[in-house]
Amino acid sequence: MGLLLAELAVTALFVGLGVLFSKGKGAFLIAGYNTMSKEKKARYDKNALCRFMGKLMFALAACWVPVALGTALDQGWLYGAGIAAYLLVIGGGLIYANTGHRFQKRTDGGGKERLREL
Repeated sequence: MGLLLAELAVTALFVGLGVLFSKGKGAFLIAGYNTMSKEKKARYDKNALCRFMGKLMFALAACWVPVALGTALDQGWLYGAGIAAYLLVIGGGLIYANTGHRFQKRTDGGGKERLREL
């Protein structure tokens, strides 16, 4: 029972972080972004990064539901499928976030900053 409660708490944590990030708040919780200098942070679109992290947190919460169900129903395959989905979402999220300069602002020809269009 304790393990099930812990897994449900993890799911609730992911949902809570998803809501926080979706509102464009909590960028200080994003590893890497929170350690950048102010000059380097100015080159990134904080709102786009937070929105992406919010979607990622919701996806991780959805992956954790089968883990909790597998524990509650004593179904190892369901637990394993949830963990596999969790790892795939993390891997895909890392690749997406760290390739293509998706969250960086860019300048137009006149040197003015504009947000990168997704």
